[in-house]
Amino acid sequence: MKIDIKNVLGFVEKTELNQLQDKINIYHQELLNKTGNGSDYVGWVKLPSTIDSALINKIQSEAERIRKQAEVFVVIGIGGSYLGARAVIEALSSSFQSFKTGLNNPFIVFAGNNLSEDYHNELLALLDKKEYAVAVISKSGTTTEPAIAFRIIKNHLEKKYGETEAKKRIIAITDKQKGALKTMAVQEGYPTFDIPDDVGGRYSVLTPVGLLPLAVAGIDIKKLVSGAIKAETEIRKTPDLEKNQAALYAATRNILYNKGKKIEILVTYQPHLYYFTEWWKQLYGESEGKENKGIFPAGVNFTADLHSMGQYIQEGCRTIFETVLSVENSNKKIEIPFDAENLDGLNFLAGKHLHEVNKMAEIGTLIAHVDGNVPNIKISIPQLSEESLGELIYFFEFACGLSGYLLGVNPFDQPGVEAYKNNMFALLNKPGFEEQTKKIKKRL
Repeated sequence: MKIDIKNVLGFVEKTELNQLQDKINIYHQELLNKTGNGSDYVGWVKLPSTIDSALINKIQSEAERIRKQAEVFVVIGIGGSYLGARAVIEALSSSFQSFKTGLNNPFIVFAGNNLSEDYHNELLALLDKKEYAVAVISKSGTTTEPAIAFRIIKNHLEKKYGETEAKKRIIAITDKQKGALKTMAVQEGYPTFDIPDDVGGRYSVLTPVGLLPLAVAGIDIKKLVSGAIKAETEIRKTPDLEKNQAALYAATRNILYNKGKKIEILVTYQPHLYYFTEWWKQLYGESEGKENKGIFPAGVNFTADLHSMGQYIQEGCRTIFETVLSVENSNKKIEIPFDAENLDGLNFLAGKHLHEVNKMAEIGTLIAHVDGNVPNIKISIPQLSEESLGELIYFFEFACGLSGYLLGVNPFDQPGVEAYKNNMFALLNKPGFEEQTKKIKKRL
């Protein structure tokens, strides 16, 4: 992968970047040596190069067992417990994967990331007709959304298959030693995988949290890890902004933030990258949005969103900058045909591949937006592949750590997510929340 900031240099001076080098040197070492803020949760920094081959083999073996028994594989989790896996699956699978399902080729569906009764009813209706298995992902086992979904789906699974067979179709990915889900897994005899203690959810895609669903989906997890190792190796070498792409990205976006560019839009031109954008939004939003600080992470998929958000980006409030995630080559080819009547006037495109037209749209849009006073960072990968995505995942994770430190926050906690939970529990009359229930009901 490569990063290009030439379309930012009209807004950011090289001297401003150089002034951040000393801070980058410190924060780079703090991440590598686990001495910075939130250091209890930086196990992901050395994760790619330290993944045990025995663990990879165990994941692949379990995935093959699941693939032989399931047409549908339900992944229960929320936030980082599902977004990383979904990002990679959507990026590397057919857009019409649901039409190709069957034993040895299970379709991956997700639950526990919402509280919609309609959604879960529709899911159960599907599972009535399909052979399926389940992965439930939670360190504690008590996070509300996935815990409710697991209770519902476990009940369905036991009614459909009986308790003995159901136990063989549930895999728990949870804390190594403690928590409600760990206790249940031990009691019921579920196959289990451990979530490392020092890796938070949004940094966990290269643990069993992400790797098991990916392996079940038929994705080569060894190649994904190999791409991440490549990024780790390069990023660890030096904090020099001229050579460390993650450091350059972190520094550039923070300078733009301090110049009033408070919103970063991740731009993709591939529909397959929609959920990669969602993963990126969680990674940066949850890591940086603290103490009334932080860049707001947004996403668009062009060219579709050029016909909805394009006008605002071109001429709206100038508080935005874009990071364009560019895929240089398509994996498949389709040529635009010649038409004798040429009523649409498009024969000038005849013989060109669709990807070439998409690239010209990308370049033309970037120029227009820079002319409209929107700085553009460009991050390019050769193609959508396991290696490229593994490299990209680690790049964004390390850059996020550096960026959070530059901002002056702990990028590895999320204290703000508890506020809605406490209100919800009080409204639902959870035992122990009696006083909060009285107070919140008065407000209503």
